[in-house]
Amino acid sequence: MSEVESPQYTAKDFSSDQDVRWCPGCGDYSILKQVQSVMPEIGVEKEDIVFISGIGCSSRFPYYMNTYGMHSIHGRAPAIASGLKVANPDLSVWVITGDGDALSIGGNHLIHLLRRNFDLNILLFNNEIYGLTKGQYSPTSPEGKVTKSTPMGSIDHPFNPLSLASGADGTFIARAMDRDPKHLRDILRDANSHKGTSLVEIYQNCNVFNDGAFGQFTDKDTREDTTVFVEHGKPMIFGKGGSKGLILENATPRVVDLTTGEYTVENLWVHDKYNRFKADVLMRCFEVPEENGLPRPFGVFFETERPCYEDMLHEQIDYAIERKGKGDLDALLAGTNTWEIK
Repeated sequence: MSEVESPQYTAKDFSSDQDVRWCPGCGDYSILKQVQSVMPEIGVEKEDIVFISGIGCSSRFPYYMNTYGMHSIHGRAPAIASGLKVANPDLSVWVITGDGDALSIGGNHLIHLLRRNFDLNILLFNNEIYGLTKGQYSPTSPEGKVTKSTPMGSIDHPFNPLSLASGADGTFIARAMDRDPKHLRDILRDANSHKGTSLVEIYQNCNVFNDGAFGQFTDKDTREDTTVFVEHGKPMIFGKGGSKGLILENATPRVVDLTTGEYTVENLWVHDKYNRFKADVLMRCFEVPEENGLPRPFGVFFETERPCYEDMLHEQIDYAIERKGKGDLDALLAGTNTWEIK
């Protein structure tokens, strides 16, 4: 990544000349706009930015970014991005994927990318459906979901993308949504600033095949009571007028009423993004039955530092050259052993 004092870019500079071909009303439009808005702020030349995608509606993304990019093959964007980062560690690499592309055929590639901790960013568009292939259930579809491929309701238990990332020892794990552009831009900036693999799950509405899947978190009548936006070092407050909060009771999150006087802000769970145990508890909030009243968390759940794969690899190569000198490919191919075929 070349050092640039202050690139004079605007969001328009990152918009390509291609017609955007998503369904009218698709949440992908909002995500594209927010990414294009953040790109001028990261201090990187356009020529040093690359977008890699797999297969799916979200994977058309590289066509619409005026940067280098590749629309690759199903589930293999992490593998291609890894190779690119090894070959040129200075590039700013962004992986664009969906819940089907990343968590079904690409699941194995995703977890190894996370554990190796390449310095790149993964934007996982989650609409809980296969949109490009016209509405089959996906690895994140809820149990009982009726789709074209599950006419009697899905019997699969869905993946929790954030918990999966944590299980693979991801070093930056966050969640945002398409219909909160300001918060999404904040999370994108945080992800870009992280040294290591950042994974951002983005709730994305598919208005054709799964419209309203996240409506309770976006509709103005319900969102205040169903969402909590977590910030490091701040208590977890939500509800209309900040009337509710979260506490940890025997390592279990519980909602408390802040209007009765029994609990105050000082009693609440303060978010610590460097505490993996508490982050894991927070990631699991979506699996608790709705009757418990737990809100869906958004924000940066966890962040930690760990050496990046490409840095360690190049250090190892430099060390080998220092010890043994530069290799000779011709000598290697020629070898010293001979054999005779009779």
